[in-house]
Amino acid sequence: QLHLVESGGGLVQPGGSLRLSCEASGSTLNYYAIGWFRQAPGKEREGVSCISSSGGSTDYADSVKGRFTISRDNAKNTVSLQMNSLKPEDTAVYYCAAAPNIRYSGLYCQRPFSWGQGTQVTVSS
Repeated sequence: QLHLVESGGGLVQPGGSLRLSCEASGSTLNYYAIGWFRQAPGKEREGVSCISSSGGSTDYADSVKGRFTISRDNAKNTVSLQMNSLKPEDTAVYYCAAAPNIRYSGLYCQRPFSWGQGTQVTVSS
């Protein structure tokens, strides 16, 4: 059974950087698209970024394009999210999730089925 654990969250000043990691155990990540999602207090969960199983396809929310970069190392069973130029509005709990490596409406990560417990990212001065 696939088990995901996020790490790397914390408190950072506006303009700073963080690198989140999603590590899998119990099964390999190699067959799945992996997405990063976030949920801020009082808001619905939203998709941030997604990477296909091979790493050849990536998607980003408009709000993070040019600032965040998703990558994966299938040999290490991990997916990372490099977050630069962080803004206060990036404050949220960040979750990684596994999804079938299938495009729905042209996008991966539309039907996640396994979630991590989340890691808090706070951007504040």
